[in-house]
Formats: sequence, C-alpha cells, structure tokens
Amino acid sequence: MPTDSAPPADRPLRSLGFLTIGSFDESDPAAGHRATLDIIERAEDLGFDSVWLRNRHLQYGISSPVAVMAAAAMRTSRIALGTAVIPLGWENPLRLAEDLATVDILSGGRVNPGVSVGTPMHYENVKSALYPETHDIENFSKDRVARLLSCLRGEVVSDFEGVEGIESFSRRVQPHSPGLAGRLWYGGGLDSAIWAGRQGLNYLTSSVVTTEGAQSRDFAGIQAEHIDAYRAHHPDPASARVSQGLVVIPTDSATPDQRDRYRAYAESRRARTRSPQGPRGLLFSPDFVGTSDELAEILHQHKGFQRADEVAFALPFTFADEDYRQIITDLAQRLGPALGWSPA
Repeated sequence: MPTDSAPPADRPLRSLGFLTIGSFDESDPAAGHRATLDIIERAEDLGFDSVWLRNRHLQYGISSPVAVMAAAAMRTSRIALGTAVIPLGWENPLRLAEDLATVDILSGGRVNPGVSVGTPMHYENVKSALYPETHDIENFSKDRVARLLSCLRGEVVSDFEGVEGIESFSRRVQPHSPGLAGRLWYGGGLDSAIWAGRQGLNYLTSSVVTTEGAQSRDFAGIQAEHIDAYRAHHPDPASARVSQGLVVIPTDSATPDQRDRYRAYAESRRARTRSPQGPRGLLFSPDFVGTSDELAEILHQHKGFQRADEVAFALPFTFADEDYRQIITDLAQRLGPALGWSPA
C-alpha cells in the first residue's frame, strides 16, 4: 500500500487519550481498581478526550472493563471511555452488546468499545472452564465482531416479540443505544485493517504490528501501510477514525529518580524492537521517553502518527500511581499542546 499520503506534520492533534491496564495487588484488588477510577477522574479534570482500558483475563489487571467503565461513568461527565481491546474469544456477543449498551446509556453515549478476535491466550489451559461443552467447536473468527455489530445496531436477534403474561419482549437487544455501533473499534494487522475499513469500523493501532505482507521494514512504515490500507477500503475515508497507541513517557515534571527508571524501563524492552518475533512476525515499537519538545519532534516524524489525529498513549504496566499521575499531567499540560492539541 502507498505510504505517501500523510497529512502535514504540523496538523494539530485532535483527540488525546491514554490506555491503562489497571494493575492491582491480588491481596487488595479493590485498591487497584479505585486507583484506576481516580486516574480517570484526574484525566477528565486535565481535559483528556478519552481513556482506554486494557482487558486481561486471569491476570492482575482489568478483567471486566465494561464494569470499570460503568463505575467511571458515575464519577465523570464528559470523557470518552474505551476498551483496547476486549478479546471476543472470551465473550458472547449478544450478552456483551447488552452490557455495552447499558453502560453507554448510563454514560450519555461515551462508550467506545474496542475489540479483537482470535483464539484466547492459553486456550488449552482454560478451554474446559470457559466453554465446557463447546470448546472444540467455538468459532473465534471475525464472525464474532459481525454478531456484536449486528446486536449493537439493533438488528433482530429473536423471532418472538410481544407480551407474555405481564412481561414484554423485544426482537432486538435492549437497551438499544443509538450511535454505539458507530463507536466500535477494531484492532489488528494488515488484513484486519482492510476488513475494518470495509466494515466501516474505527481502527485501533498499537505499539505492535505484524510484518506479514509489509513493504516497509521499520515499525513506523509498517503502521503507516496498515492505516493507508484501512482508509483505502473504508466507504468514507474522510470520516474514518484511526487511533494510535504507543508508549510515550514525557519527563518534563519527573524527578531525577523517575527519569532514570523510565529510561531503564524503555531500554529493558528495546531488544524486542530490533527484529520481528514469532511466526507472525510481530514487530514492537520502541518506547519513547523524553521531554515533551523532544517527543513532539519524534512523533511529527513518525509515519504512523502522521496518519492518526487521535492517540491513546499506553501507560507502562508496572509503574507506581505517582508515576502515572506525573505522566498524564505532562501529557495533558506539555506534550498535548506541543502537538497542537487543546484540552476539552
């Protein structure tokens, strides 16, 4: 795919967000979840446009992002609440549609569900608990996204409608939240980008790409190819939304100790960025650490960033709460403005 259609490097960033895993201590999970809600409240106060929740099963991070979004919706009034991403291999699309629509109604239309497909991680270890009777015949293809999208659009899911006794029944998922289907995001590599474009979905990119079918050899070039392919197959490229998610750590207000730890963290992960990993050729982006002026210069030269006017910068997994507060404060008050963004 051609990669010479990037917007001007000085185009202002339209939407600033960040992505968190919501880590917690197994012995006190409530404290970790409350800390996540606190950081979402802080983000709204700082003017962020969105906050995104990772989804981790059988780990010490957010396992139920829809429930956390519901709690966050009660603490906030404006900020968009997204997931990046819900792996649909763990979900029943109809039931998930009910939950998403409920939270969207309660939040006033702020939910942005991001999803992916594929066989669940460590499926051989968990399949008997997850799908006791059907684990050998479950369909983990993009059909699950299509089913979810159909439910969110309010299409018919039942051939019964009417009153039975004192109960009324609908043919479509209830509650129905108009507009929610248009806020569905999909993440993945080149084939997924093309498919998402054809479906008219929004497209999430992250700090990892697949090198399958790529002409470029570097991360930024491959990400640009994926975004170009997505827009080339979208029925309305001008309205197609793309969000970029890299690990970007500003150090403007960081203490010397924080700066040292941030740089050590990025360096400890650099080896995986040098060559593709595994059978699919996964290539990881470097983590970017520096002052906001330094980071803005790097991002303006990044071919992937040049093609996305929305970002959800990923917070590192293992930092302390005070680190996250410093990072998101600098993102909103220093880096965002350096990228032409204005707080909400």
